[in-house]
Amino acid sequence: MQSAIDLVRRLDFWTEAVDPEPLSGGITNANFVVTCGGRKYFVRAGDDIPVHGVMRFNELAASRAAAAAGISPQVLHHEPGVLVLEHIDGKTYAEEDVRAPANLPRILPLVRRCHRDIPKHFRGPALVFWVFQVLRDYAATLRDGGSRMTARLPELLATADRLEAAVGPVDIVFGHNDLLAANFIDDGERLWLIDYDYAGFNSPLFDLGGLASNNGLDESQERWLLEEYFEAALTEKLWMSYQAMKCASLLRESMWSMVSEIHSALDVDFVAYTAENLERFERAMTDFEGLSS
Repeated sequence: MQSAIDLVRRLDFWTEAVDPEPLSGGITNANFVVTCGGRKYFVRAGDDIPVHGVMRFNELAASRAAAAAGISPQVLHHEPGVLVLEHIDGKTYAEEDVRAPANLPRILPLVRRCHRDIPKHFRGPALVFWVFQVLRDYAATLRDGGSRMTARLPELLATADRLEAAVGPVDIVFGHNDLLAANFIDDGERLWLIDYDYAGFNSPLFDLGGLASNNGLDESQERWLLEEYFEAALTEKLWMSYQAMKCASLLRESMWSMVSEIHSALDVDFVAYTAENLERFERAMTDFEGLSS
């Protein structure tokens, strides 16, 4: 953390000496609020994380495009490993905020704008986030690293293959791919969507499934989400494809944590996080298998 603080403190962007204030909650970045010249700034510090497919050139391009699309704060400065962003003074959502009936109708249009509008502003090469390739790569990383979960990998990969087949053909949009509650900020007038570490072209079903699974939406909310997003009555085929992708998003979060157990230096209980997400994944798989039987 001290090295990140020193890096932020030395940025050429500041017009006076600054004292970065660390923020909790970052798992792939060190986050800070910096006050300079009476104005607050939000700063993200972090290098590429190849084992997770996090590439900072892509995060920068996506952040700029999201700001141009009007859904994310402006990028004010960047240097290798650091983004300085406009500070949004507002409430960072928790899972119960995402689930609140009054908020879902505000969240969904923001997700749709991410999917449809960011590509209009994105410059340069962009990544693709296909969850099933992510899972295959994670499995190889776990085998190479001698993970404690190595014995389960054949079973998990076989399940991933079944889910990929069940998803079937997909449309492609520009996905956020990490719709945790904390990536929504409510400033009292509007919502903002932040954090583009994993952004890239993907099926819209991944974001919709991740939004549901990360925030505990119930079935009626999920059905509403799909009908509103696609502006059509929900079909059995779409419901099955969505459920398969939701399971895959939970498996990805579980395997993300397994990889972090052996590769992250952050002081986070990743073993507990793995267990929590595997439990969510297994519950979702039970429900999915009930639908497909």
